[in-house]
Amino acid sequence: MKRLVSTLGAALGALVLVSLFLHLVPGDPIDVMLGEQAMQVDREALRRAVGLDAPVPVQLWRFTRDLFTGELRTSLPPFQKKVLPAIGAALPYTGVLALAALAVAVSLALPLGLMAAARRGTWADALAMAGAAVGVALPRFWVGPLLVLLLALRLDWLPVSGAGSWRHLVLPALTLGGALAAFLARMTRAALLEVLREDYITVARAQGLGAARVLWRHALRTALLPLLTVLGLEFGALLGGAIVTEKVFAWPGMGTLLLQAIERRDYNTVRATVLVFTGCYLLVHALTDAAYALADPRVRRRA
Repeated sequence: MKRLVSTLGAALGALVLVSLFLHLVPGDPIDVMLGEQAMQVDREALRRAVGLDAPVPVQLWRFTRDLFTGELRTSLPPFQKKVLPAIGAALPYTGVLALAALAVAVSLALPLGLMAAARRGTWADALAMAGAAVGVALPRFWVGPLLVLLLALRLDWLPVSGAGSWRHLVLPALTLGGALAAFLARMTRAALLEVLREDYITVARAQGLGAARVLWRHALRTALLPLLTVLGLEFGALLGGAIVTEKVFAWPGMGTLLLQAIERRDYNTVRATVLVFTGCYLLVHALTDAAYALADPRVRRRA
């Protein structure tokens, strides 16, 4: 019940904040629909027709009512389409992109972090952490076009943009997953080095267990707890942070839908999209808590 109340509170807070911010953004949706040269009478009539003359609390109530009844439509006439089908079409693309980016990040970060922790103080450790530092520092909006120039235009290995096949997924997944991989590699190394100082690791080594077995079987499982926290947070951030990457690669996901709605001042679509992002983030947090119990039996005993 506490989690349910906090989830509803977070969703309501996100809805209120985004509604307030929308009204602070320069520009008027009426100007988008009629143009700045329209007569004041026509502007006021259209404002009443689309409900923009109502106070913000009334607009929020109408939005919530239409959302739960499935009748929520875009804010802009004359073609007011339903919002939920558009979100249903875009959400799988963002989910696939986030999962692909997470797979890229984990597949790169775990080997690098394990190697750096196992060979602490050597040239391999220094090289891995230097590469991770560079990966964290490089901005995604620069890495994306760079990968396009290299892998798509110069080498002609991958398509530049779109979403026609799995090949279109590679470049945006590498762009999103690369920076996360660099961060996770540093986290993996730090978590493993902390665990390797524990007494039970010393006992395991004293029993004659090999270094690889101690690292994989005993140290890694305990080190997964802080990594799960980071993965949960970062996966939620990937869902919302893919906006720029989707724009660069013309990926038809939630980020592209949100940007188009902001450009058109389509308030209903913006509110609904932000709510979906919030719900996905909260769901990922709940799944992260469940993963704690699988990774550490002590969590199950406390529960």
